[in-house]
Amino acid sequence: HRLAGRIPLMNATALLIFRQGNSTQRVLHDIKYRGNRRLGLFMGHQLGLRIAQTGRFGDVDIIVPVPLHSHKERSRGYNQSLLLCRGIAETLHRPVVDRCLVRTRHTESQTKKSRAERLSNMSGVFAVTDPSPFEHKHILLVDDVITTGATIEACCQPLIAIKGVKISIAALAVSGDT
Repeated sequence: HRLAGRIPLMNATALLIFRQGNSTQRVLHDIKYRGNRRLGLFMGHQLGLRIAQTGRFGDVDIIVPVPLHSHKERSRGYNQSLLLCRGIAETLHRPVVDRCLVRTRHTESQTKKSRAERLSNMSGVFAVTDPSPFEHKHILLVDDVITTGATIEACCQPLIAIKGVKISIAALAVSGDT
């Protein structure tokens, strides 16, 4: 996968393939930009079913959303990755740990950026405010869509420095265009 060799991952999965103009794009936009929280929870539940079916995520301890910057979350009214986490948690019966991994600065949209620009844009963006919930835990890090992996990679940097952490990732969608 696109993160192989860049960050130590236990497992990774995505429910859907994202391509410009496909139905996955419409689902993502409904959740992210049109305020469809129920769809976010439902798709999280579906992603949780997929995760459970693989049998590769059984030792996950906690579920962690990719954080939004506080300004973005306030203007949107919610974090779409947290909605997905809540849906996954209903299926996997694992706790969601929110607010201990934070986005420390607002970044401009990644949508039109190249991989190198995305990595540069995301460098040093995430921090851990309290490492104790993560120590010696297998974390399932959840995002809505993975394109180049730059955001997930940036999230993992402060997490992998914590003692005993293992990381798996799950996304509602992965870009089929990369």
